[in-house]
Amino acid sequence: MAQTRNPKFMLTAAMRSVLDRMARAGRPPMHMLSAVQARAAYEAGAGVLEVSPHQLSRVEDISIPARDGHAIPARLYAPVREAVPALVYFHGGGFVIGSIASHDVLCRVLSHLGRCAVISVDYRLAPEHRFPVAVNDAWDAVKWLHANAGHVRIDGSHIAVGGDSAGGTLAAVCALMARDAGLPLALQLLFYPGVLARADMPSHKAFGQGLVLETAHINWFFDQYIPKADRDDWRFAPLNAPDAEGVAPAWIGLAECDPLFDEGISYGDKLRAAGVAVDLDIYRGVTHEFIKMGRAIPEALKAHGDAARALRKALGTNEQEK
Repeated sequence: MAQTRNPKFMLTAAMRSVLDRMARAGRPPMHMLSAVQARAAYEAGAGVLEVSPHQLSRVEDISIPARDGHAIPARLYAPVREAVPALVYFHGGGFVIGSIASHDVLCRVLSHLGRCAVISVDYRLAPEHRFPVAVNDAWDAVKWLHANAGHVRIDGSHIAVGGDSAGGTLAAVCALMARDAGLPLALQLLFYPGVLARADMPSHKAFGQGLVLETAHINWFFDQYIPKADRDDWRFAPLNAPDAEGVAPAWIGLAECDPLFDEGISYGDKLRAAGVAVDLDIYRGVTHEFIKMGRAIPEALKAHGDAARALRKALGTNEQEK
């Protein structure tokens, strides 16, 4: 079993080439950096392998009020000037790194292909703001956008949530909170979400060293973000949620050679067992973060198209022309 999950034999040639280039760059491991240094390093490399950014009719910076008075920065992307359905998007980065800027190209892709607005939320990061600040910011943003859709010219009757990695965690948590609040969501769009309190599934062992996301990185992110005593809280580990019945339908996109792979499979199983419609796509031979490597990794382009199709179907934008 271990040999069948050996990344040496599983990675695509393109993915191996990217990893080789990353190794030759010789940058220090993220878990050896401070949070400020890690953010700078991530931002510097965020767009290197991205597709060319789409030009959109609307790209506007907005501000969303948080419960404690903080003004949450956000950026709204839309392919047309009139109000259209929207995806509220939370960037990845282990709750420590990442930003609107690091995920600008991806959000443009989702807006263009999904024929919808995308609101990218710059929730506050750890260690300056530890759990549950990121969760609170994410949920405050969803609630505010639902209540103030007309203010920012989006269609508030059709809203989805989404994110990658830690952003996928936040999106899954917001879907559960929306169910509890009676706030309708059309879809939860989850790229390789983290849903567990501990990195102890088989995929963590198989893919936790030598690829893009390592076990040491996961532990570093967790330590920055949340005390060990709080890690069973379902707002950090949504696989621990007592009940998933009635949450929004899900599209889940997983990288095969990713420590988080088994978590994503388990979360899809949990949702299905609760009667939730789940569309789960696996992208073979690629690693965590692959969706931001569209210039080098063909599977990223496939994932962009699959996610966009799920968005168009859920948000009712299929009939709109690009």
